[in-house]
Amino acid sequence: MAIVAGLIRLLLVAAPILHAVAGPELRAECPLDLGYVRTFPWDRAPCLPPVANVTACCTTLLSVLGIGLAARLRATSQFRLPSAPASAACIRAFSDELVSPPLSLPASLASTCFPVPSQFAISPSLCAGVTTSAQYVAAVGDAAAGSLNSSCGSNLAALSLCSNCLAAGIRASARLTAAARNSSDSLNCFYLTVLYAAGVSNSAGPASPATAACAFGLALSTPAPTSSPTSSSITHTNIVVATVIPIASVLLVALFIALLVWTKRHDGAIKSSKNRGLSSERRPSRQRPNTGSVLFGIGELDKATGGFAERNIIGRGGFGVVYRGVIADGSVVAVKKMLDPDVDGGDDEFANEVEIISHFRHRNLVPLRGCCITDAEDADDHGSKQMLLVYDYMPNGSLDRYIFDGAAMPWARRRSVIMDVARGLEYMHYGVKPGIYHRDIKATNILLDEDMRARLADFGLARRSREGHSHLTTRVAGTHGYLSPEYALYGQLTEKSDVYSFGVLMLEVMSGRPALDLADPSGVVLVTDWAWALVRAGRAREVLAEALLREREGMSVVDMERFVLVGILCAHVTVACRPTMPEALRMLEGDMDVPELPDRPQPYGQRIPFDEAEGNFSASSVLSGPFVDFGDMLR
Repeated sequence: MAIVAGLIRLLLVAAPILHAVAGPELRAECPLDLGYVRTFPWDRAPCLPPVANVTACCTTLLSVLGIGLAARLRATSQFRLPSAPASAACIRAFSDELVSPPLSLPASLASTCFPVPSQFAISPSLCAGVTTSAQYVAAVGDAAAGSLNSSCGSNLAALSLCSNCLAAGIRASARLTAAARNSSDSLNCFYLTVLYAAGVSNSAGPASPATAACAFGLALSTPAPTSSPTSSSITHTNIVVATVIPIASVLLVALFIALLVWTKRHDGAIKSSKNRGLSSERRPSRQRPNTGSVLFGIGELDKATGGFAERNIIGRGGFGVVYRGVIADGSVVAVKKMLDPDVDGGDDEFANEVEIISHFRHRNLVPLRGCCITDAEDADDHGSKQMLLVYDYMPNGSLDRYIFDGAAMPWARRRSVIMDVARGLEYMHYGVKPGIYHRDIKATNILLDEDMRARLADFGLARRSREGHSHLTTRVAGTHGYLSPEYALYGQLTEKSDVYSFGVLMLEVMSGRPALDLADPSGVVLVTDWAWALVRAGRAREVLAEALLREREGMSVVDMERFVLVGILCAHVTVACRPTMPEALRMLEGDMDVPELPDRPQPYGQRIPFDEAEGNFSASSVLSGPFVDFGDMLR
């Protein structure tokens, strides 16, 4: 509970400040019809004073307001409001509805939950540039849009129909995220899919209680009306709500937190930088004092990458674009341009991280050459401000090229890669003082050198530990599918967060299946759930990739199965059940027995059928995070 309380305090403190810096808005009319807010049977318990859980309340309000946004989408084909003043007007009008009888909720709720008045305004930068329903269909494709329309088109009060709608929504959202080419937009993309499903696909429309309960995960104060209000039908409706709310709610919680973090960045972006000491536009590259890194000039990096030409891009991610370049001494380097130069403290924080990384000396970490920081006054034609990292170039690219889509990577190489990553993480956690948490272990951040040895990359997310203890952060960085539940939901970061991501990576390497497969027809989303079901059914061998199964003739697969078991153990939902990296390394080397896999805590209200013998189920238990017993999970 201390974790939740800490997050609540952060939300309560940050929101009014962010609202204050947003500045006055022009008065405008709200184009939404919000008359439903006082009459719709939504459960207002999370927002009743005193508000015990701000996050739960704000998630509820986001869903309630989503009904109005979906209704407008249905009428106008527009996802967003036409202007920032219109967005501000709708937030004010929404607040007026909340404070009026019979709701009579606190007047500060709307400004607390939606601190940026313009956050619902139209923006071409939102998720693949989608602002209309036609653009949505073009982005996801006719097949995915058609599946969403057919799966979500009828009365969603039935459990099977709602589950089908949710599955179609996840598949469509995956396509939309791919179209955005930016994993950081995935939550906004999912919310657009929710609006489309409720506002366009469903025949009853978003104002139907069954639709709101299914699409928005909105808890109802009374059961959705049915043609036969018997106790059986009421129970059935409650089952639907209990099944769907966990999955939708965790995504809406994450969306809300992401919006709050964005506002914090926006606040910092309007402030002038006070640190000019690291500006490097007009300075030649030079050695940084007391480090092994170089402070590069932006001109040199511009020349090295051909003006940051598109043809030299070798990687993209939520935090930057990576270019191949050749610097003055003839060395081939990888130059990472950060997408958001004002993250987490600006120049000082960035320089501090470079100082940390530059002291790393390990065979399984990508060496850092140096950095570059520019300010608006120095950047000239290179933009308002830039932060760049320069690494040694890894000629064989990233691991994901070799393990997915039926790639025939032999067992010896897969084993070597996993051991390399384990040793790199062990060094980060225990080989330096204080230890370092990577926070974004995934296949695209594992690079292969000229000898095909694995090296951990992308230390722009790394954070120092504090005497080995966990700490909280409102900036949850990382990639969906690899994030541990306690970190993704509550920002609790420990070395075990990296262990979880390492376990997911191991299962990817051993199975050839991606961490988060939103388009899989079986409906199994997470590789951890899929592998867990097979192992618990005594079918661990079926987790292995086809390439490994073809290779098994004439050799023992005991080692392979042990790696699968260690991967599942590392990616266990409960923190205390995960080993440390040294323990995991000993298990992989065969110097320590793999313990019997402990059961995983089941989410409250989870009633989705699960056939362990067949290994089939329709939703991930990890995705129902807010309803899991986190008292156990976080110990």
